[in-house]
Amino acid sequence: MKALKYILFLLLILFIGFAIYVAVQPNEYEFNRSKVIKAPTPVVYNIVNDFKEWPRFSPWIEQDKDATLTFNDKTSGVGAGYSWEGEILGIGNAKTVDVLNNKKINQEIEFVKPFESTSNIHWDFEQVEEGTKVTWSMKGKQDFMTKMYTAFAGSIEKNTGPDFERGLYKLDSIVQADMSKFSVNVDGVTQHSGGFYIYNTTATKMEDFKQKMQEMMPQIGAYAISNNITFAGKPFVIYHKWDKENNTVMFSCCVPTTSKIETTNANVLTGQLEPFKALKTTLKGDYKNLEEAWNKAMAYIAEKNLVQPETGIAIESYAIGPDQSPNPADWVTEIFLE
Repeated sequence: MKALKYILFLLLILFIGFAIYVAVQPNEYEFNRSKVIKAPTPVVYNIVNDFKEWPRFSPWIEQDKDATLTFNDKTSGVGAGYSWEGEILGIGNAKTVDVLNNKKINQEIEFVKPFESTSNIHWDFEQVEEGTKVTWSMKGKQDFMTKMYTAFAGSIEKNTGPDFERGLYKLDSIVQADMSKFSVNVDGVTQHSGGFYIYNTTATKMEDFKQKMQEMMPQIGAYAISNNITFAGKPFVIYHKWDKENNTVMFSCCVPTTSKIETTNANVLTGQLEPFKALKTTLKGDYKNLEEAWNKAMAYIAEKNLVQPETGIAIESYAIGPDQSPNPADWVTEIFLE
């Protein structure tokens, strides 16, 4: 009997000690995970900001594919939200409470089942040399029951941190996949309207072409803007000579104008295209896919036995570019071959 009392007394001491241990654990928890994603910040931000995109990268939805998701009428920006119910996910909801465009997103997540708790989610988007550094943070309070759970199962960071890492990995994957989407369509023979334009021109090695164009196009655009010259359309490049044998290309960067312009800069010239019939091919996607677009255009010419003049005009017109959309998948380039 005395031994039983000692055992019960010992158990009581252990229980009290454990209760004290649980009680003195931190009342709050906070942790984060970061990843650099090779993409423009707006592209990454827009995906995270829209709850309808979350099933594509959420590590929890991935674990419970049969869960029921219900989206609010508004799914992005302040006031956006969605809720879930599933065997693994339990029941809960999330809402966006504050945003700073392309910089920060603050959200609140409420769990109803299997236990009740509320956590704050914070996203930071930082433009870095390699792309965008995304930091996903979680913060919340720990009541006694939560402290007891973590005493046995490990901290919330230990249990949830790997999910954050998985989510950021998936976010990176879908961003890359979205930016890689492209399509090429050979539209057929059409009439190019021609018109006046201002331009600068050069010849360079093929491997230097991209860098040269990136230098020259802004220069001709800046000249037009600084001289209040009205753009009559989208900028374009005229290819005068593409010499694979000698590894050289001669081209001009052009801005269409409403009338003939008398330029005041020796490096900025005025040209005019007469209307001409051309095979039009449209690329929607990153410029790295232009080679495929050109190959499809040339294959179409061969298949249809179209005749190209030896000095025929070859143009790339940039209908939608980086200045209109940060996502390369949205860019539209039109190729015209006389």
